[in-house]
Amino acid sequence: MTHKQHILKREHKKPILWDAFYKASETQKPLVIFCHGYKGFKDWGAWDLVAEAFSEAGLFFVKFNFSHNGGTMEQPIDFPDLEAFAENNYSKELEDLEDLISFLHSMDNSYYAEIDPNQLILIGHSRGGGIATLKASEDARITKLITWAGVSDFGQRNGTSNEIAQWKSAGVKYVLNGRTKQQMPHNYQFYKDFKANETRLNIEKAVKRLDIPHLIIHAKEDPSVAYEEAEHLHAWNTDSILFPIEKSDHVFGASHPWRKENLPKPLESVVQKSMEFINQA
Repeated sequence: MTHKQHILKREHKKPILWDAFYKASETQKPLVIFCHGYKGFKDWGAWDLVAEAFSEAGLFFVKFNFSHNGGTMEQPIDFPDLEAFAENNYSKELEDLEDLISFLHSMDNSYYAEIDPNQLILIGHSRGGGIATLKASEDARITKLITWAGVSDFGQRNGTSNEIAQWKSAGVKYVLNGRTKQQMPHNYQFYKDFKANETRLNIEKAVKRLDIPHLIIHAKEDPSVAYEEAEHLHAWNTDSILFPIEKSDHVFGASHPWRKENLPKPLESVVQKSMEFINQA
């Protein structure tokens, strides 16, 4: 079953838009929550096909939009709300994930009976992999962690000291979205929040704290997040599993929009390996 565009309303916070994919049964299913990446959204490309594959395998799969990703409740695809995008930061994304997990584990969730509260798997793509890793290191409810093309360091993405000084002076910096051609704004508050929470946002320290099964999947030729970052993650947690994908890219052969009925072969491999990992005792 597929139920899309649920709205999680929160007091004094922007709402969260989320989808549920599952096969209805009297059996409680492991909960898988997928975190999209930078300039991403839950309806991107082949993510629906990914969700369907997990649900067909007997898992309860949830994907969602971070509250400040630039989408709206009415228009969740692409970025109609650049003012919200400009006010996003890592702390807000961690808070979004916390609120979603707590809601899904509560009786307020109409699907509560379908979910096994003792099995919670986080999957994060790209920047979402960093967020999922931080959350997994600090939340005992999470039982397994999977990153797809996950980042290993948020700090290095802030730019040089000169770039940061220019950012502070201007109050905002812009990044071109190559697909939509939008100039995506980042208010300087993003950097201030990172510095204020630098210890919590340290992915290396988070990985070294992990004591749950950890799968790292990364394309060897990823042009956006270097494969070296996956090697760093694996080195920091030698109990982790590193699964390289040959001859692929940052999104494992998918693109937006994705009009084909099947997953691209690299992404199919990513999904299969992830499900094998989830099903391991």
